[in-house]
Amino acid sequence: MTAGNVKPRVAMNIEEPRNVKLIYDVLKFSPPEIEPAVLFATNNALVCETPDDAMKVAYEIDRSRYDALALDGTFYQKSGIISGGSHDLARKAKRWDEKHMAQLKLQKEKITEELKEVMKKTRRQGELTTVESQIRGLENRLKYSQNDLESSKKNMNDYDGQLEQFTRQLDQIGPKISEIERRMQQRDTTIQDIKESMNNVEDDVYAEFCARIGVANIRQFEERELVLQQERAKKRAEFEQLIDRINNNLEFERSKDTSKNVERWERTVQDDEDSLETYKQTEARQRQEIEKDKEKIELMKQEKAAHKNLVDQMEEEMAKARREVQALAKELAAIQQSIANIDSRMETMKSKRHNILMQAKMDAIEIPLLQGSMDDIGQQQQAAQPSQAGGGGQGGGEYGADGTGGGGGSAYERESRIEIDYRKLEHHLKNLSDPDQIKKSGDTLAKELQAKLDTLEKIQTPNMKAMQKLDRVTEKIQSTNEEFEVARKKAKKAKAAFEKVKNERCTLFTNCCNHISDAIDAIYKQLSRNEAAQAYLGPDNPEEPYLDGINYNCVAPGKRFQPMSNLSGGEKTIAALALLFAIHSFQPAPFFVLDEIDAALDNTNIGKVASYIREKTTNLQTIVISLKEEFYSHADVLIGICPNPADCLVSQTLLFDLEQYEHRNEY
Repeated sequence: MTAGNVKPRVAMNIEEPRNVKLIYDVLKFSPPEIEPAVLFATNNALVCETPDDAMKVAYEIDRSRYDALALDGTFYQKSGIISGGSHDLARKAKRWDEKHMAQLKLQKEKITEELKEVMKKTRRQGELTTVESQIRGLENRLKYSQNDLESSKKNMNDYDGQLEQFTRQLDQIGPKISEIERRMQQRDTTIQDIKESMNNVEDDVYAEFCARIGVANIRQFEERELVLQQERAKKRAEFEQLIDRINNNLEFERSKDTSKNVERWERTVQDDEDSLETYKQTEARQRQEIEKDKEKIELMKQEKAAHKNLVDQMEEEMAKARREVQALAKELAAIQQSIANIDSRMETMKSKRHNILMQAKMDAIEIPLLQGSMDDIGQQQQAAQPSQAGGGGQGGGEYGADGTGGGGGSAYERESRIEIDYRKLEHHLKNLSDPDQIKKSGDTLAKELQAKLDTLEKIQTPNMKAMQKLDRVTEKIQSTNEEFEVARKKAKKAKAAFEKVKNERCTLFTNCCNHISDAIDAIYKQLSRNEAAQAYLGPDNPEEPYLDGINYNCVAPGKRFQPMSNLSGGEKTIAALALLFAIHSFQPAPFFVLDEIDAALDNTNIGKVASYIREKTTNLQTIVISLKEEFYSHADVLIGICPNPADCLVSQTLLFDLEQYEHRNEY
């Protein structure tokens, strides 16, 4: 290897572009003995200031090709291969960034799964604690139940023994009772015979006396005389008491001055008559006022009926408007779906058009254009918009890596301004309208084009490396298009799923809100024990109620409408309980826990709330935490918690059944 193989004069003959030198001339190396190796390695390679100068030197000077290297590292080989440079470094850096990002995403997913597992364990720990508490409570109940069962069994055994003993005694006493009854019947017969004999003897003795006084027998005379004597004695006692009372009154009247009393009572009577006249006049005036008030009440009732009719009409109009809004929303959703389908087809057609134009540009096929140029196909965006060129999504990033395109949206926008000249197209191809004919003609033209390409390949010796690079670029574009199509389908599917979830969410929320709105007024009336109480609830946003707040207002009994903030503590508590019970009525839970809801209530409201809960015990199980006897005296069972003295501080529970006390609510 000698220095004669290198032609250093080549660079000296290049005047444009300027500052073109042999790489060998700008290298510093040591020791001098490696000069032949450096000459062999660098050969006639040139170094230029910019990539454009290097490309021009490599492919456009003296119909010769040279290896040229730009200062940014871009290496243009005379075989057509281009490598290195800042763009290649950026692409490699991006590839490593994407790889790192993928690793981070995997790590994030892994950490998220671990977090979910930890959250599940935490929730399960709480559930486990609850289950353990329930198990302990059930064990206590089981222990008490077993004790009751053993006691009941023992009592049953005792009762069975007593029953057997009583049965034996009854068997023994039965014959004795029969014998005694028989003997009693005999004695009754004997006594009756003796009485008849005595009556016959008495009749014989007193027959003359009975005939003289006109009675059947002496017994009838004795009964009549006895009754008359008793009546005479009673009358005599009554007359004596009456005589004593009259004598006492006479003595009292003789002892007092009656004239003054008469005058006093006359004055009292006159005063009472004057007062009576005054009261009659007052009554007449009040009757007139009552009549006027009745007329006003009648007018107010008429106005109330008119307002009620107006409210009913407005509610019907609101319901009709809601139905119309729902119908319009459905129509809007259908239109949006149609627009999305049209957009999807347009994107597909744009993608196909873009691929065809890119293929034509890469194949150096000049397409006749009425507007635009071939340079508009797949060009990079201007340097003034680096953020958009670098952030155009996956498709834009792939095209930018090979210098064939910019962001997908901007590329389509530029290509949309391209207008193809179809005047040179054959007449029979212009008049095609049937899709099958168009496809058939396209296949025929594709076959003819492929035949011509095969002929062209036989005539010229192709640059195999360029074709390989073209194949790689084509494959890359194809894969990018496939990824874009997959992403578009995913986005469309996600949007459809989102709309479905949105509709389901709106339906579920609206059903719940409507149920609560219908039930809350009746519940508030029952809690207040007054039909004049009113409660209203409705969403601020009727279209998507879950996005905004809920408007809840109450009119307390005997008061006019005012904001919730102006209500008293007890009125707020009653309103809040009405809302809670209305929410619970939508999808009832197995039981309802209320913590010291009676803190702001007086005894009257406590009784109302307790009565309401008692009325709902058939459909509602309630656990109430309360410190007021007026409230927990209405419960079925009391559960107390207190410390249990031991080496460590533990708690014990006390149970007391109130159902065995029939009148417990009176205490």
